[in-house]
Amino acid sequence: MRDLREVGSKLKLVVLPRMSQAGVLERLKAWDLWGPLAVCLTLSIALCITAPEPQRALVFAAVFVVVWVGAAVVTLNAQLLGGTISFFQSVCVLGYSIFPLNCASVVNLILRQIPHSTFLRILVVGASFAWSTRVSVVFFSEVIAADRRALAIYPVFGFYAFIAWMILIQ
Repeated sequence: MRDLREVGSKLKLVVLPRMSQAGVLERLKAWDLWGPLAVCLTLSIALCITAPEPQRALVFAAVFVVVWVGAAVVTLNAQLLGGTISFFQSVCVLGYSIFPLNCASVVNLILRQIPHSTFLRILVVGASFAWSTRVSVVFFSEVIAADRRALAIYPVFGFYAFIAWMILIQ
C-alpha cells in the first residue's frame, strides 16, 4: 500500500503540475519505476487492443520499447547537457509524464466507436501531448541550465510527439 500511495502522489504531481517545483525535486529523489511501468503497460495494452490479432504482440512490444528506450535517450541527453538529476529520477519523471497520453489512448478507444470522430480524437491527443510536454518541461527547467534548456526540451518534445502519433494511428 505504501508503494501505491507513492505512485498515486506522483501521478497527482503530473495531473496537477505547479509552476513552483521547490518540494517536488526533493520528492523525486526517492524515485521509483513502478508507476512508470504501470503507465507503460496500460498504454501498451490500450494500443494493442485495436491492433489486428497477428500484430498485437508486436504492437505491445514496440510501445514498451519506444517508451523505455526513448526515456533513456532523453535522459542521457539531459545528463550530457549537465542536468542535476540522476538517470533514474529522469526516467521516473518521463514515465509518469506519459500518463496524460495514456488517458488519451483510453479515450480514443471509446471515440473510435463514434463515426466521424477523427477531429475529436486529434483534439484529445493534441491536448494530452501538450499536457505531457508541459509537465516534463516544468520538471526539466528546474534541473537544466537556462542556456541549455532548449537542447534538453527538444528531445522531450520529439519523444512525446512520437507516442502521440502512435496513439493517433491506433
